[in-house]
Amino acid sequence: MNLNKFLPMTETTYYIMLSLVEPLHGYGIMQQVKTLSGGHVDIAPGTMYGALENLKKQALITLVAEDDEKRRKIYSLTELGQQVIRMEFQRMKNLVAVSSQILERQA
Repeated sequence: MNLNKFLPMTETTYYIMLSLVEPLHGYGIMQQVKTLSGGHVDIAPGTMYGALENLKKQALITLVAEDDEKRRKIYSLTELGQQVIRMEFQRMKNLVAVSSQILERQA
């Protein structure tokens, strides 16, 4: 399978997937994204749940548990999702390395 079809990711998708390195429920994901981004990314519930559905369809995340009493669904990265998030991380590291070589010379 060509994993490059999943790249590049949007900032929001990256933060959602990064939040799911450990299983987490929807509200927890929204809080984690806000924390990880230093408050720069604040996901509305509709946007987040749409993104989760899309990631499930792509088999990048999976529903691992459901708490009917609290109406919480807990999601986690799939093995494919773990590979894709690491590829995106490497892609961004390469961008930063190349940019640093060029832009720091001009400073």
